[in-house]
This record gives sequence, structure tokens and C-alpha cells, in this order.
Amino acid sequence: MRVNALKTGLLALAALLLGGCAAPAKYDYSAFKESRPASILVLPPLNSSPDIKATYSMLAQTTWPLAESGYYVLPVTLVDETFRQNGLQTPADIHELPAAKLREIFGADTALYINVKQYGTSYMVVSSETRVTAEAKLIDLRNGRTLWTGSATASSAEGDNNSGGLIGMLVKAVINQIADSLSNRAHGIAGITAYRLLAAGRPNGILYGPRSPMYMKDGSPAQ
Repeated sequence: MRVNALKTGLLALAALLLGGCAAPAKYDYSAFKESRPASILVLPPLNSSPDIKATYSMLAQTTWPLAESGYYVLPVTLVDETFRQNGLQTPADIHELPAAKLREIFGADTALYINVKQYGTSYMVVSSETRVTAEAKLIDLRNGRTLWTGSATASSAEGDNNSGGLIGMLVKAVINQIADSLSNRAHGIAGITAYRLLAAGRPNGILYGPRSPMYMKDGSPAQ
């Protein structure tokens, strides 16, 4: 009886481990392939973090990966100023605008909605970590359909092995805290997050746009 219980427990543990290592489900790109967008309007990101710099730090990092993926990206500073001139000061208000209205004003095929979930540095006794996490969804402004959703995270602690013992860890924590106080370290980490989130060719990521030589190849919209 005890042996059978042990076997059952081992099998359950093995199943749990195998399930945790399973590849993520493949994203359904059918709506994206049908839409074939060529232009993207990036809205000022929502900020769910306590750092007020998160919105514009992330916004500044979005154009490059999207343009490199083959899309025309409306200039983010011009878009932001257009909203301000029309009395829309906060990302929350902008995200509530109807898709048809955004299409009428900017003429873009799609709009990218981003929410910065984490942004900044957390300090502990023997370590510090700067982490940026963001979620995004791409909406077709012609019909309001969701074409794609995704999320990404980047951290300054990636690759750390905490070698050097307690003294080494304390010294490293002090150095990191000084560096963070002298510069906006999170801005650089946000750039990595933006690339992981918005660069085409990544697993379950955005598809290549029509300005890319990879358009309609390797999982992109078929002819």
C-alpha cells in the first residue's frame, strides 16, 4: 500500500514537472492574417506601476521594434501632442476613445494599447532588481477586432548567479543602488521589454508587416 502511494505521488510530481515545461499554446493569428495591417497608432501606455516615468519611457521605446518588423508607425510625439491639443491628457482617457474615432483622426489601420504593469527598482538587503513588465494588444481600427495580445518582462537580475558570498552580494547591492540613483536604469530595461514585446519573429509575437522582407513568410499572413 505504501509503495503504491509512493508511486502515485512520483507520477503526479512527474506530470506536474512535465506540464510546467510544456511549450505555450500557439497563438491564433486568423484575425491578424485576415486584417493584414500596414500602419500602427501607438497610444500612450497605461501605467499600473508606482513610477510616473513609466508611460513615456515605454512609449519612447515602441517605434523601433515595430518599424523593424515592417510597419509604418505614426510619430508618437505628434500623436501625443494631437491628443493634448484636443483636451485628452491621460492615457486612461485616450484608451477609452472608440476605435472608429481614432481611425477618423489618424487614419491608421490599427492601434496598439500597452499597459506597463511593473517599472522600477526594488531594493532588498543583499540585492536589487530593476524590472519592467508590459502587456499589449493590437486592435483593428476598421472593425474593432483584437488582432493580437502579448506580454513581456525584462530584469536587470537576468543571468545573476549571486557568486562571491555574502560580502560580494552586499557590495554589489550598494553599487547597484548608487547606479540606480544616478540614472534611470529602468529606461534601459524598458527598451529590452519593448523589443521582446513588439519585435516580430518571436514565439507568439506580432507578425511581420508589409515593409519587412519576411512579410507573408514564416507564419505571417498567407497570400
